[in-house]
Amino acid sequence: MNDNEMMEKEEIFSKVLRAGRRTYFFDVRATKAGDYYLTITESKKFTNDDGSFHYKKHKIYLYKEDFAGFTEILNEMTSYIVEEKGEEVISERHQKDYQKSYENATEESTEKISASTESFTDVNFDDI
Repeated sequence: MNDNEMMEKEEIFSKVLRAGRRTYFFDVRATKAGDYYLTITESKKFTNDDGSFHYKKHKIYLYKEDFAGFTEILNEMTSYIVEEKGEEVISERHQKDYQKSYENATEESTEKISASTESFTDVNFDDI
């Protein structure tokens, strides 16, 4: 049996979650003994300066004996984050706030420059 046939035999059930630059793969696989386990793979896309790209992958192997503890802690941690910070993604909010601050600062600077240049005397250097 070659490697491709072995991979097809191992992979039982799969789901994909695409999340911006990241993609999460959830795969149920079979052990040699015929039992099942879960792999969770995070794949992140990186773009090089020349426009080409590559992926970095991180994988977690989760076995049945760890499901209950893993699920309990995952639920606890995700609930804590949502209770403490809400469901809004803070980085997006900060980007919006930064953009507003930048626009306000630009408007104020333009107004100050306009106000300060109104008091200047128009000087013609040809007269000197």
